[in-house]
Order: sequence, then C-alpha cells, then structure tokens
Amino acid sequence: MKEIHVTDISAAVARLCVDACCRLPADVRAAFAERQRTEPSPVGRDILGQLMQNADIAADEMMPICQDTGLAVVFADVGQEVHIIGGDFAEAVNEGVRRGYVDGYLRKSSVAEPLFERKNTGDNTPAVLHVRLVPGDGLRLRLAPKGAGSENKSVVKMLVPADGIEGVRKVVLDAVLAAGPNSCPPMVVGVGLGGTMELAALCAKRAAARDLATRNADPRYAAFEDELLTLINKTGIGPQGLGGRTTALKVHVEWAPTHIASLPVAVNINCHAARHAEVLL
Repeated sequence: MKEIHVTDISAAVARLCVDACCRLPADVRAAFAERQRTEPSPVGRDILGQLMQNADIAADEMMPICQDTGLAVVFADVGQEVHIIGGDFAEAVNEGVRRGYVDGYLRKSSVAEPLFERKNTGDNTPAVLHVRLVPGDGLRLRLAPKGAGSENKSVVKMLVPADGIEGVRKVVLDAVLAAGPNSCPPMVVGVGLGGTMELAALCAKRAAARDLATRNADPRYAAFEDELLTLINKTGIGPQGLGGRTTALKVHVEWAPTHIASLPVAVNINCHAARHAEVLL
C-alpha cells in the first residue's frame, strides 16, 4: 500500500493550476504551426501566428494565456493500492486550487451559488472534481481549466437509436455552428456518446481534455473522429470566426454503454487555448 500525503496533493494541484493556465500544451502549439502552413485564408494564417505569439509570451513570462482562467476541472485517477493520509482528499485538491489561483495571480471565476447571490468565492474553489478508482499504486491528476466562452456552448441531446450516426453528426455540427466565433476557434471538440445524460457529458468533458495526438482505441470511433473534424473544418468558421479552414484542431470521441432505447450525445468544446496539465504521484 502506497501512502500519499494530502500536502503533496495540494502542492501538485497548485503547480498544475499555474502551469495549465500559463503554458499551452506543446501539441496544441505544434498544431497551430502545422495549420498555419495549410490554412488558405491570409487572415486565418495571421491569426494563427498571433495565437502562437500569445502562447509564447505567456510561457516566457508565466502569464495566463487567456484572462479567463476558468473553473479548475480535475480528473483524478486514484490507484486502488493508494492510501491518502493526513486529511481529506477533496479538501486537499481544493487547497491546491486555492493556492494556485491566489498565489499565481490567476483570475477567480467561481461563484458559490449559481442563481441568486452569485457571490465570488474569491479563490476559485471548489474544484470540479471527477474521481475514478483504477488499478495500481499511483495517483494521476489531470487539471483542465475551463473558461465560460467555450463551456457555455456545451450541448447534451437525448437521441434515440433510430437517429443513428446521422443524428450524432447533426448534433455535433449544430453545436459547432452555434458556437461560431464565441468559442474562440480553432477549437478542440469533445464528443460523448452513450451512458446516461450525465455520463455522456462526462465522456465529452474527458474527450475535450485529451492530448491532441490521441485517437479512440476503437478504429470505428477513430474514423468517426476524423470524419467529424473534416466536416467541422468545412464550415468556414475559421480561426477566431473570421473565416478559413481551421475551425477545429481535433475532434475526440469517448463512449459508454447505454440503454437499449437511448442514444445520448454530448458536445463539449475547448477554445484554442486547450489547456491541461498532468502529474503522476
């Protein structure tokens, strides 16, 4: 049994908050450069260049890539041979978010209650925490800050099996067209299929936070990811919504078993700053 102290968890989460908000993942930065070479729109090429320049300045000066440093979404894969000691796991994660956002001078965007007072918590807590129990003796933490511009364009639709793959295509394309420039493209699109309403949404969230180089392990779904990306990039929305072929950098699909009478579909969009950082304790 491996012991992990909550102070180590808090310290790791604090570092992830700053790193994720200030350092664009290398695969996203590389995708900008690749798409700039193939983008036919002069305006689109110029915008992609500006996005790369912005990301480089942010990394050099450890400043946020975007002023909206988002809610702290944390995916925690907890090994079943891990014993967390010294306190409460969820509070340790929140303490890390608190320190990361306060000490890192990141914008605090969390309100304690959503409808009436909407009072800012002042430290960006609580985190949005998703925990899975997995084999092994490690604790993997993946932090993906989620800004409102892209998150507000999320969609969940409860289709029926008869809607089939055409119905799924329509939901995804309709979501992208509705998002348009408001999601700060080029975007990364996460698609969740199956499960129940909430599980489809979680699949989409996990999909949106994947590394760009990853593909669905099932070749059918991997091919569907490629097909959706092609269709999205034919919409002409382009970088920052000003036209072009680079509307999305990648589409990721995750799925779960579902009811015989259901075909849930969820779409979660990441803006061009598809931020995430990960550590294994």
